This record gives sequence, structure tokens and C-alpha cells, in this order.
Amino acid sequence: MHKNFKNIDKVVFGRGSFSEMEGILEQKRNENARFFLYVVDNYFKGKDLEKRLPAKPEDIVRFIDVDPHEPTTEQIDALRDEVMVTKGIPAGVVGIGGGSIMDIAKAISLMFTNEGSSELYQGLNLIKKPGIYHLGVPTISGTGAEVSMTAVLTGPVKKLGLKCDWTVFNQVILDPELIASVPVDKWLYTGMDTYIHCIESENGILNNAYSHAFADQSLKLCREIYLGGNAGQTPENDDKLMVASMMGGLSLTYSEVGVCHALSYGLSKILGEKHCYANCLAFQHLEDYYGEGVRELKQMLVQHNVTLPQGLSKTWSDETITAMAHVAYNLPHMWNHAIGTDWKEKVTIDTIKDLYRRL
Repeated sequence: MHKNFKNIDKVVFGRGSFSEMEGILEQKRNENARFFLYVVDNYFKGKDLEKRLPAKPEDIVRFIDVDPHEPTTEQIDALRDEVMVTKGIPAGVVGIGGGSIMDIAKAISLMFTNEGSSELYQGLNLIKKPGIYHLGVPTISGTGAEVSMTAVLTGPVKKLGLKCDWTVFNQVILDPELIASVPVDKWLYTGMDTYIHCIESENGILNNAYSHAFADQSLKLCREIYLGGNAGQTPENDDKLMVASMMGGLSLTYSEVGVCHALSYGLSKILGEKHCYANCLAFQHLEDYYGEGVRELKQMLVQHNVTLPQGLSKTWSDETITAMAHVAYNLPHMWNHAIGTDWKEKVTIDTIKDLYRRL
């Protein structure tokens, strides 16, 4: 099936481009109740970036702590209800932070115009009405959330995204200066999310010339950033990582992710592990699926003195492993891409439990 996906309407890229935000938002301020909702990673509270926000007195600024838990349907519903009761529907939503904040901004922009709980809309094309204007400013690069058509939420029953054309940001500001302070371990884990996106996109039945073009360039940049002679957290590499993240997101959008992401969803849903870190935990043990990619990831870990824990599964009960396996199994689009249309003949709950026991 050919995908007819929507891309971001507008992108600003470059050092210092954060300063463009005020002029961009003013063009939208007269919509709805004429105020903006800012959702900002709590990391920036009290720091210089807070002072640089172009928020006006009528705007709402919410600093959100995304550690250790990822966004939930309950969280989105509560914030939506609070804002609507207090001030009505915003002119737009501005998300400033990492992948979790990007997903919160995308999800809540949809929930201002769609009734009921966000839990009702976890899946593909379940949203009934377009959301309100939303602008994303990533401060950690790697997840591709700034470009994807998915807002991943953990609900009472499942971890699954609100996925439709209207999820995609209307505007993105890519300012590499904002990712300079990311600690080296998080810088690597989030960058590896981009890397894994591309490895999985390339290694599956839905790979094609369009997805390959983005993955090929993104992987080239990742190797320069994490393995090249000038590897490390430099301004030049921050520029590259922001671009690699977006290209990785575009590659998976027109292809799909695979085994690693399926396992990662189980780790996040049942154990609460952060997505990028969970990907790394799983990917290091999948050499039989993604041989060269796994070997390269291990080289990157060594080069940047980052160590991933081993033997985690020894502390997990069979009940926990089974619960994670059911989460992973219920992601058919990922298994279909990675294994083939006959994946159910090759992959069972026990197969997946054995994969988790590798960790």
C-alpha cells in the first residue's frame, strides 16, 4: 500500500533560530481564545531558556517532568481539561523539550478538538477532527518525534500512539544550540534511537527507495557523529544530529520499525523504561536480526565510555516477562515489517519471551 503521509508545514533550522518563535506565533495568536499553551521540559525551569520564552501574560506555561515516566493518556486528559476550564481552547500549543514533550504537545493539540479521553484514539486514524496549531522545538535529538505522525502515549491497557495526518507539527524550530547541554549518556541513547530507526527501517519488507534515501543519509551522519575521527559532542555534530533525527523519522514514516521497537514498547509499558534507553537495552542483544548495526552500536558505546547493564532478565519474574511479551506481540505492523507477512507462523509469545530473556 502506498503511503500518502503529511510532512511538517514549515521548518526553521539553524543556530539562534529559537529567537524566530515570537514572530511565528504572532501570526496565529488571534485564533480560538487568543492565548498559547507552552509545554516545556521541567529541566529548563529556572534556566536561561525560561527567560527567553516569548510568552505573554495571557499565555499558560506548564513545566512538565518527564522523568522517569513517559506521557500517559491520563496526563493528557487532565491537562486538556484544566486548560479548557480555565481559559478555553488555545490559539496553539508550543512543545519545548525531548521526545516525550513533543508527543505531549502533539497529543494535546488533538484533544482540544476531539471529545473524550485520549485513550479512545490510540491507534491509526482514530482522531475525528483536526487539532489546533502546534509548534515543536526539540532540545534533545534522536527520537524523530519532531517530524513523526505519532504521539506515543501509555494508557491503562496499551502503549500506542495517536497516529494520523493531524498529529504532525505545523511548525518546527530546529536550533542546535539547544542540545549542547545534553549529558553524554542521554546524548548517545537518543542518538541511537535515530540510528535504530534507520537500521530497522532498512531491514524489513516495507523498505523502499524513498525510505532508504533518508535512512542512508541519516546513518552516514550518525556514523560521523558517534564513530568518526571528529566524533563527540561538538557544535558541528549537534547540527548533524538534529538533521539525522529528522531524516530518521521520515525514513521510518515511509517504512516501519521492527523487532527492537516492539521489545522496547514492552519494557516501557511494563517496567517504565524510557523509550530511547529501552531501545538500546534491547538492540544490543539482536545481532541475529541486525548484525552490523548491533556491532556498530557496541563500538559507539565503547568509544563514548557508556555501559549498558547486562543480566537484567535474571531479576524479572515469568509473569513480568510474559506481560512484556504480550505488549510486544500486539504490535503486528512492526513484526510484519521485520519478519514478513507470515510472521505469526514464526513468532509466538514464547519466542518473544526468549528475546526478553537475552537482556
